[in-house]
Amino acid sequence: MPGDNGGRDPKLAELAAVIQEIRERVRARHPEGAAAGLPLADLTPIIHARDAAQAKVASIGTVNPRPPGLANSLVQGLKKIVARALDWHVREQVEFNQAAISSVEAIVEALDEANRAQALVASRMAALEQEAAATRDMRSHWEQWRADWERKLATNEIQFLRSVADLQTAYQHRVTLMEGNFRDLVKTQHTDFTVALDKAMLDIQRRLWADLERIRGDYERLIHTELRVVRQRALAARPDPAPAAAVEATAPLSFPPIDWLRFADRFRGAEEYVRRNQGFYIERFVGAGEVLDLGCGRGEFLELAREAGLAARGVDSSPECVALCRSKGLEVEQADLLEALDACADESLGGIFCAQVVEHLPPERVPELARRAHAKLGRNGLLAIETPNPECLAIFATHFFLDPTHSRPIPPALMVFYLEELGFGRVEVHRLSPAVESMPALASLPAEVCEAFFGGLDYAVLARRLT
Repeated sequence: MPGDNGGRDPKLAELAAVIQEIRERVRARHPEGAAAGLPLADLTPIIHARDAAQAKVASIGTVNPRPPGLANSLVQGLKKIVARALDWHVREQVEFNQAAISSVEAIVEALDEANRAQALVASRMAALEQEAAATRDMRSHWEQWRADWERKLATNEIQFLRSVADLQTAYQHRVTLMEGNFRDLVKTQHTDFTVALDKAMLDIQRRLWADLERIRGDYERLIHTELRVVRQRALAARPDPAPAAAVEATAPLSFPPIDWLRFADRFRGAEEYVRRNQGFYIERFVGAGEVLDLGCGRGEFLELAREAGLAARGVDSSPECVALCRSKGLEVEQADLLEALDACADESLGGIFCAQVVEHLPPERVPELARRAHAKLGRNGLLAIETPNPECLAIFATHFFLDPTHSRPIPPALMVFYLEELGFGRVEVHRLSPAVESMPALASLPAEVCEAFFGGLDYAVLARRLT
């Protein structure tokens, strides 16, 4: 048809659009065929069968049309009467047929609703498939991006570790260089400081020793001068000496006055040396009770006894030695040895110590000293006597005759005989101060020769009162 809009009538185009819209609505309400590739149930045969059944139900009780005429009218009237007469008989059948038709219509409606739901599900599935396709595409891109990212991450990590290793190497190298420079600097400074300190110390030591020597010389001169003045005053105040037979020939008082303390320091040894040697006796006097030191001298034994907690006192005939011992806080009195023993009660002493004394006595006074010591010792009391050993030939060449107050040496066997005769028992002889130690040249001699001729320079006799 000719007309506007491409030769088509606008009304026809509008009518076609309305028909198309109706079709789409009908299809949306009653879908058929396939939806998104999903086949739907075809309800057309069921609908046709439903319509045919409805037509049959509608025709029940009706009379077939006949050609017009009297006979036909009579026949039609008769049929109507019969139909009314049989109405009670077919009523239930009609109701059943109508219920069956209603059931069919409900089934058709349910199937139609199922088709609509299936079509909706199919459309949603299509949308989901599109989203799944997009998701798969995103996943593939994500996996590709992840692989690239992991590769880049590994590359960056390797580069970072290499950078850190390079930085650490450079730092360690720099630290090593700085430490080496610091050590060299400190070493140089320490060397300079040590050299300067040594020089300063040597200078200080030289000046200190020079001052000490000067002070020591001044002090010794002062002390010796004072002692000489004291001795001279004492000699001037003393009465005429008694007959020689009544004077005890002991240490310094029976000889022209000299500085016996200085003499002891030079020829007997320093106090520390004597204390070290006399430590041999201390453990033997432990638990002995009161101990008397005859001829205590500078008080070395008394100091050791005080440190060991022993009750000990001393006696000496030298006023200088007594004053020195009292300045140390020791209990010492000035008296003759035998007179000091006579002043003690019988059996009142637990021990008597007599070191480097008996060689100063006349020979006849030695047994007398031992006799009086036996009388003053209690039961099991200990007597310890130390004296030079004449069995050692070295003492006659080096030690014995250095002291002008020495009378005569006493052999160990004679000393043991004296003690045993006076009632002492459990006598022990200990040889002290080996000559080889003081004369290293003797070390080249055979041991038997050294033992026979160069044994101990001194010996000690330990004896106990038995009754």
